Amino acid sequence: MKLWTLLFSGVVVMTSVVSAADPKQEAFGKTKDGVPVEIYTIGNSSGFSARVMTRGATLVNLHVPDKDGKLADVLLGFDNVSGYESEGNQYFGCTTGRVCNRIAKGRFTLDGHEYTLAINNEPNHLHGGLDKALDKLVWKAEPFSSDKAQGVKFSCTSPDGDEGYPGTLEVSVTYTIPADRNAITIAYSAKTDKATPVNLTNHAYFNLSGEGSATVLDHMLRLNADQYTPTDDTLIPTGKIETVEGTDLDFRERTRIGDRIESIGKTAAIGYDHNYVLNPRAEGAEMTLAAVLVDPKSKRRMRVMTTEPGIQFYSGNFLKGQAGKGGKTYAHRSALCLETQHYPDSVNHPEFPSTILKPGAKFESKTSYQFDIDQPVSAVQQKKK
Repeated sequence: MKLWTLLFSGVVVMTSVVSAADPKQEAFGKTKDGVPVEIYTIGNSSGFSARVMTRGATLVNLHVPDKDGKLADVLLGFDNVSGYESEGNQYFGCTTGRVCNRIAKGRFTLDGHEYTLAINNEPNHLHGGLDKALDKLVWKAEPFSSDKAQGVKFSCTSPDGDEGYPGTLEVSVTYTIPADRNAITIAYSAKTDKATPVNLTNHAYFNLSGEGSATVLDHMLRLNADQYTPTDDTLIPTGKIETVEGTDLDFRERTRIGDRIESIGKTAAIGYDHNYVLNPRAEGAEMTLAAVLVDPKSKRRMRVMTTEPGIQFYSGNFLKGQAGKGGKTYAHRSALCLETQHYPDSVNHPEFPSTILKPGAKFESKTSYQFDIDQPVSAVQQKKK
């Protein structure tokens, strides 16, 4: 436990101050239906910055300094909205929902009524469905800026019956970059007029060497999870919660991602595509440490903090060499996702933490991606003295 504390002590504090100017707004193209899409740039004076667009409230770019202060974009994505509407887009950076991950056979029963959803990941429903899923909608944007932070709040309304879900759902997603740290926080909020399942996440694909780099298998990963939710051959949870100890899913200690992936690649998941049950947060803490990802080359380190009970680790198993930003190629397993969430198919598993939002209640969730430079344990220990 002492080692964990030393390895993952706080993010380096910056002395820079963000400009009070509003985030930069630019046109990003139009959808196939002719709807204009805008993109906003937010950041701080250290050079750390993000670009977020109105289609899907999507995180498009994230520029992060390495050990030498050199900036690189660490996210997969496209240069315009047409790329995000192409077959090459695999949910890059989008807000995913109403319900992220899978729902078994696209069915659930709520308050005595059975609801049927699109089957878009045979034989299951995935990431909210088809054309009216949240990642396909064009959201309203409200940029903001102060001496302490820059950000953009996105909002949209999903009418009753969209993609088969009950209730009119009002959703907001707010991206914020503080002036004094290299971090981006995503805060979600939703309310409904009828009981409905809600499970929101961001589907960013990370490569801390920079997007377009050949592989993510050399990255080092630690997950703050002693347990996971086993699945059937269609990646639907069985309902059990089991220990990672003694399995190839054990990332409780910092581990190279490629070390054991070949054995996992022979399973139905075709690599890592598993929901981990996060260890309980410390008493009084707003968020728990979910994951720590390190690129040994650039020394970029990313800490994932969240209020959610689970995290889906996906190792980019279906990336297929599509061309992304600047024509860069996104090869098989050249990026990974760390999706904070409630457990998959929770609506059909009453033993899991509930995803049901009821009228009069408010859905709230927060995840923060915090960046600094990885340091040897000895260096951290020396600072502690």
